[in-house]
Amino acid sequence: MPSERKKDRFNNRLGFLPNQSGVYIYKDENRKIIYIGKAVNLKSRISSYFTPSARQTPKTAELVSKIDDFEFIVTEGEQEAFLLENSLIKKNKPRYNARLKDDKSYPYIKVDVNEEYPRVYVSRKRTFDGSRYFGPYASPGSIRDTLDMLNKLFPFRSCTKKITGTDSRPCLEFHIKRCIAPCTGNATKHEYNEVINQVISFLEGKTTEVTVQLTRAMKVASKAMEFEKAALYRDQLQSIEKLYSTQKVVGIGKENIDVLGLALDGDNALFEILFIRDGIMTGHDNYLMEGATDETEENLIPKFMQQFYTNSSSIPNTILSPLKTDDEKFFINWISEEHKRRIAILSPKRGEKRKLILMASENAKESLYQLNAKTLSNRTLMEQALSELQEELSLPNFPRRIECFDISHIQGSHIVASMSVFENGQPRRSDYRRFKIKTIKGNDDYASMKEVITRRLKRLKKGSNEKQVSFTAIPDLILIDGGKGQLASVLEVILFMGLSQIPVAAIAKRREEIFLPYISESILLRKNSQALFVLQRCRDEAHRFAINYHRNIRSRSMIMSPLDSIPGIGPKKKEILLQSFGSLIEIRKASVKKISDIPGITEQLALKIKDQI
Repeated sequence: MPSERKKDRFNNRLGFLPNQSGVYIYKDENRKIIYIGKAVNLKSRISSYFTPSARQTPKTAELVSKIDDFEFIVTEGEQEAFLLENSLIKKNKPRYNARLKDDKSYPYIKVDVNEEYPRVYVSRKRTFDGSRYFGPYASPGSIRDTLDMLNKLFPFRSCTKKITGTDSRPCLEFHIKRCIAPCTGNATKHEYNEVINQVISFLEGKTTEVTVQLTRAMKVASKAMEFEKAALYRDQLQSIEKLYSTQKVVGIGKENIDVLGLALDGDNALFEILFIRDGIMTGHDNYLMEGATDETEENLIPKFMQQFYTNSSSIPNTILSPLKTDDEKFFINWISEEHKRRIAILSPKRGEKRKLILMASENAKESLYQLNAKTLSNRTLMEQALSELQEELSLPNFPRRIECFDISHIQGSHIVASMSVFENGQPRRSDYRRFKIKTIKGNDDYASMKEVITRRLKRLKKGSNEKQVSFTAIPDLILIDGGKGQLASVLEVILFMGLSQIPVAAIAKRREEIFLPYISESILLRKNSQALFVLQRCRDEAHRFAINYHRNIRSRSMIMSPLDSIPGIGPKKKEILLQSFGSLIEIRKASVKKISDIPGITEQLALKIKDQI
């Protein structure tokens, strides 16, 4: 509907809108939220959408054409509208809003200070449990690199065992100087907590404070003639100094700064952040925003800061931005209230800080280019997905061939099974196979699955004598649609047949849990994981194939004639009888002699026909 007609439709409502700040919500004809925005003046802002304008972007024009209704929430001021808009966008993920992709799933480094001997590990959930969280990080790779660097600098434990201090000997981590072994009593609880405090200080960007502490501890250990401890402190200091010298940012001093860079391409906007703490470049990450079509840099920068920093646990003193924006003051006020300190957002036009912004922007362009290259290269993307699957399921071989099995029936009748086959992540439909369950009566999925896997693996063991080529290929993974029970049934068959080298896994649909043999806990892959997507496609294909086969068998059973159940009556004789008499009713009326006059029908067979129909 054009904007003039929309305005006519909403005319009465637009006239009664308040001249106050707030948040407006647009919905489509299905009552689904498609856009959320904030306004200094709700009446003026909402009305502007329905006023014909040559300046309206294609994206806005499309949005207006989809609006079927709107709502609004009045707020006390612009800052409250700013925060409410962010909260509602995160919750509803409207189609036409630019938003961080899967921002809730970004991992954090968690320091669990509630434990007696705190651990440092990756967590995808940030809860208010008293622990310290640092991040978020955009990718598992970047967070693993950071954890590895931390563990080289600070020897905290990576194990999950209960620390008693009475273990007879330390593990390998102690010997490679990645743990001070509180498990054996080699380090006291106080000494271990000092290490954890150093980790926290370092993650907060307090590098100088950490080096002062380590220098003091080294001198104390040396005076006490504890030379091994003194050497450990010395090595830590040298590692930090080396890190500082190689990552020190010239012209920055000892400031804490986040540097933003931005690249745009179609529907995607990619932000690169350089993290500078205490004058050291401690890392960088990139974050993808979706729904950026027709958005300007001036609009996207505040939206990114709004969504990213409400989740971030580490707020610097200064944020360097490519451009100044109108929403900066609201963001600064919110941060000041939330973190009880002032921050500055700067957009320098020259000097070292401007060079940092240009460097971040150049990295953003390169990262977006690489992202697009991955998307364009489906083969490369699929190789990555299968590699991820191999790693997550600890498969001995690259899963080039995956066979998935599914059982289908209705209340135990017409039980059938199917085998879908994926090679290199793509369906190989010529290798799909169907099975009619022969030995099982009633509703027994476990026994049915055992029969199917037994039949399939017997064909594999026949090898070159097997007529169907699809059964001669050795699968790199057998996937079962089901849970622990189905997995146990299949594992029993595989072990009995001496084929334990073939990996097997089960995927349960309710929570997309993956079960592996001999592991009690299920595996939950990320919802947007390409590896999970491959498994889901295999499972869905097997399910579709089984359902279609089951439907065909059921349809045939519904049109079966009583003649089909008579021994000696095949399809040809059935056809001749029906053609000769026209219907079953006429066959019932006919005498035995008349039926036996039909070629191929003996008197004895005619008697059976009269008896059974």
